[in-house]
Amino acid sequence: MSEQERQQNKETSAPEASTEKETTPVATQDPVRKITKYVLVITALIFIWYIIADRHAPWSDQARVQTYVIPIVPQVSGRVTEVLVKQDQIVSPGDILFRIDPSDYELAVESAEAALELAGQEIGAGMASVVTAQAQLVVAETNVEHVKAQSARVFEMELKNVLSHSDGDKARAAIKASKAQLISAAANLDKAKQSLGVEGNDNPRIRAAMAQLKKAQLDLSRTVVLAPSLGGITNLQIDIGFYAQAGAAAMTFIEGNTAWIQVNLRENNLANLAIGNAVEITLDVNPGTIYQGTISSIGFAVDTSSTSAVGGLATVESKTGWLRDAQRFPVMITFNDDSTKGKRRLGGQADVQIYTGDNWFVNGLGWLWIRVLSILSYVY
Repeated sequence: MSEQERQQNKETSAPEASTEKETTPVATQDPVRKITKYVLVITALIFIWYIIADRHAPWSDQARVQTYVIPIVPQVSGRVTEVLVKQDQIVSPGDILFRIDPSDYELAVESAEAALELAGQEIGAGMASVVTAQAQLVVAETNVEHVKAQSARVFEMELKNVLSHSDGDKARAAIKASKAQLISAAANLDKAKQSLGVEGNDNPRIRAAMAQLKKAQLDLSRTVVLAPSLGGITNLQIDIGFYAQAGAAAMTFIEGNTAWIQVNLRENNLANLAIGNAVEITLDVNPGTIYQGTISSIGFAVDTSSTSAVGGLATVESKTGWLRDAQRFPVMITFNDDSTKGKRRLGGQADVQIYTGDNWFVNGLGWLWIRVLSILSYVY
């Protein structure tokens, strides 16, 4: 074959190869379909985990720090002479919060002391009256015996006609008079004893005077208002010169020794919950730290009444939508130790992860999730 023929064969075969190459399909995958498939798989796994975890390892961010709120209420009235705390100050048990002018109460103590002394003097006078009445009774008894003896001789002489019947009548009258004096003396003695009452500190007048003195001393001590325990002062409403009214709050005390978490869980989260379940807590005030807790109580009732006061009509809320709102119940969680002291702010937000069983997979995902949230709380 000549060179010219070989060249023609190459030119003829080149288009055919090119055509064959163009008609061969390219074996490549669509990246959009691939990503969509992964997203669907991940979404399905998250949905399945959510359903399982909602029952066996519920999580919630509807949680807040709770503690006791105590209004500081003076028990006596008076002008405030000194305020020793400031707004949002931390106080210890027994610290003085403020003082009330004690002048009136010091006078009340002096008056009660004088009343007690006077009662003692009255008891002394009553004792003297009893002694006098007792002596008069003895005199009356002696007089009766003497009159009887004298009258007996008169009666003998009357029988012998030595004395007249008139003399006998006088003797009989004397006996009756002496007996009446005896009865009167006995009555006076009883009256003196009744007036005196029980002797010693059991005497009613002594007890009343002592009670009045104790009340005055107690009121005087209440002019100094003390912190009930470790905690903080807020809502300070008084200053020097303010007239404090007994029973009216002057400031608010936030108890610092006891704190807990109240988490409001959906009703379908409660199926497997039990008191004593372990809980992990992250506080927004201290991101990145996990605290341990325990369920201490599970609420079994909430107020859903829409009934108005007597004489009114019930208010019915009308809600629309595919799904009704889930009812939430309060669950109380206590901290296992005191590591949160200093970080417990009433109303502070928290996330909680509850473990109701020993399922390592569900618990492991919950363990990971609460730590992710703890880190995210740095930025929100």
